[in-house]
Amino acid sequence: MNSRFGEIAHNNGTLAFSMALVLHEGPLGVSWQHASETCEFLGDVFALHHAKSIGDYQDARHSIIYLVNELLENAIKFRSPGDIRINCTLEGNNLELTVSNYAEAPVAERFKGLLAEITTRDPGDLLIERIEANAADENSSASGLGLLTLMNDYGARLGWDFREAHAGDAVVLSTYASLTLN
Repeated sequence: MNSRFGEIAHNNGTLAFSMALVLHEGPLGVSWQHASETCEFLGDVFALHHAKSIGDYQDARHSIIYLVNELLENAIKFRSPGDIRINCTLEGNNLELTVSNYAEAPVAERFKGLLAEITTRDPGDLLIERIEANAADENSSASGLGLLTLMNDYGARLGWDFREAHAGDAVVLSTYASLTLN
């Protein structure tokens, strides 16, 4: 059941600026609002730490928010009950992000099928195919558009690690992302 796709390795060292957050399941659950607030927060904090000018800040903030939002929304949308863990580091211009959550085994298996395609094909070609499929068929479920946009337009290096959870039918899914900020 354990499997990996894409680029898993992170290179930032122990002296990198870092932050770890946990979105606890709690009595109210984890919602889309948590994704929005979390990505804005991380975007602000890491862009301020990175920026040397207002232009640097705005560009970095936009890229960080898009990255965190895409990965966190996927974690919320496809998760089974449980906490979502977010680890983010910045060293020089290299931002690294890991989002970990639980997913039901059947959901994880479907996602692996998508990842097998995303990680073996050119993301630019696949992005165009998925956009055209959406335009031609309004019922098209051209999944992976956000991930493909991250890879193609932002140059994000992405990886996924699936591990068996200790109990139940859930899988621990960790999504890794590296992004070079301008």
